[in-house]
Amino acid sequence: MSDATSRIEQLVKAKPVVLFMKGTQLFPQCGFSSRAIAILDRVGADYDTVDVLQDQEIRQGIKEYSDWPTIPQLYVNGEFVGGSDIMMEMYESGELQQLVSGEAQA
Repeated sequence: MSDATSRIEQLVKAKPVVLFMKGTQLFPQCGFSSRAIAILDRVGADYDTVDVLQDQEIRQGIKEYSDWPTIPQLYVNGEFVGGSDIMMEMYESGELQQLVSGEAQA
């Protein structure tokens, strides 16, 4: 296991809901990351963010870790959920609210 992989593993398990994004929660650096933050805020999630722009190893490593080519990436309870488009679909169907509220109570 590479150093980046073990660091990512620790990050996704550190909190029930973790978003790997470009920028920070208060200052997203791309539209997709901004949309992901807005969705998580709308569902009232308690979450951590990881700014991939601050660490190139994490930026590349997260794509390999999830086998998903784009950022942002959402993890709930250590499991990869998807990017902002999937988050939006899950939000619109009510599935994301259930997933996040279920994990917050676990």
